[in-house]
Amino acid sequence: MDFNDTPEEASFRKEVRDWLAANAPAFEVPEGISEAEEVALGKAWQKRLSEGGYAGILLPQQYGGRGATIAEATVFGEEESKYRLAKEAYIGIGLGMALPVIFKHGTPEQIEKFAGPTLRGEMTWCQLFSEPSAGSDLAAVRTRAIKDGADYIVNGQKVWSSWAHHSDWGILIVRTDPTLPKHKGLTFFVLDMKTPGIDVRPIRQISGASDFNETFLTDVRIPESCRIGAEGEGWACAMTVLMGERLNQGSEGKGGGIGALIQYAMDTPRKGGSALDSSAIRGALASAYAEEQAERYFQARLRTMVSRGENPGALASMVKLAYTNRYQKTSGLALEMRGLSGLVAEEGGETARIQGDYIWSTALRVAGGADEVLRNQISERVLGMPGEMRADKNVPFDQL
Repeated sequence: MDFNDTPEEASFRKEVRDWLAANAPAFEVPEGISEAEEVALGKAWQKRLSEGGYAGILLPQQYGGRGATIAEATVFGEEESKYRLAKEAYIGIGLGMALPVIFKHGTPEQIEKFAGPTLRGEMTWCQLFSEPSAGSDLAAVRTRAIKDGADYIVNGQKVWSSWAHHSDWGILIVRTDPTLPKHKGLTFFVLDMKTPGIDVRPIRQISGASDFNETFLTDVRIPESCRIGAEGEGWACAMTVLMGERLNQGSEGKGGGIGALIQYAMDTPRKGGSALDSSAIRGALASAYAEEQAERYFQARLRTMVSRGENPGALASMVKLAYTNRYQKTSGLALEMRGLSGLVAEEGGETARIQGDYIWSTALRVAGGADEVLRNQISERVLGMPGEMRADKNVPFDQL
């Protein structure tokens, strides 16, 4: 497999670089910006992408996309990641989770309603999946939706709702039939976050930030027109979302690539030279670089599968598992390079940024699928090893 740019891809890369150089710097995130200001900046950047023809590169032009190839989408992602842009969950969930599930399982009317505003940055999204008793075991959700005429009435609690306090809409999975086994009684909705009965409460994190929330839903009425797919198809919809989340995990700009870490080692003073003079650090960087390249090539292979209409399935778990473990190791290595100065951070300084990366890397090993769950999926569905014993298999949820 040749991963070098074809002449057409090289031409597109130059076009993208020139456009980004002329547009992206004005939208880079400055230090000390507030959450609300960052969200506004992210929405403005998404609007600029749409105006430039680079929003939704893989989506059809009739809905505001570019209708381009997977290779062009990869090229644009690589070039865009070189800038410190506002691309947090309030933008990423809409582009990488909400739109894929709507395009695959939704109606033409739903696609028409949500695609354009999301691509133009006019509509931000959050994910309402996890619950206090349903995190790694997502199919155990207890939030209940009961049909009432043309609406569903929803009651329950969601947790770890990233940026829900700044979101316009949410993607929601709930239980509509507790008499069925847990994977079969679920239904998927899109939810207007301004609907009465929604209470979003921030969670204070170890970093001091409050990106995550608890979301309480009390007698929330959702119109049937906001149901994605049929009743009982919620698990299939959720898997579409999670596959996209895991497949795109390694392309996250947060934390940077190994090239940036190598430069950081060169710039970090140590024993009269730089951190790069240490053979131990050079060995760790070489190992991380090899892992990064392997992830990149494997990820390209899986994206090619998707472009052909194939489903990577549990193979996408391998991307997420490899990336999050490497991210934690390299963030820890960056702290070790600073020596004792890595223990105390000045607000807004380099150490604070690296400490933030390290704290976030630990969260990523749980978010979107914990390491242990992903390893089970890989062992059973990729390697064909015997599955774990499941006492709840084919048992109605209300009997568990």
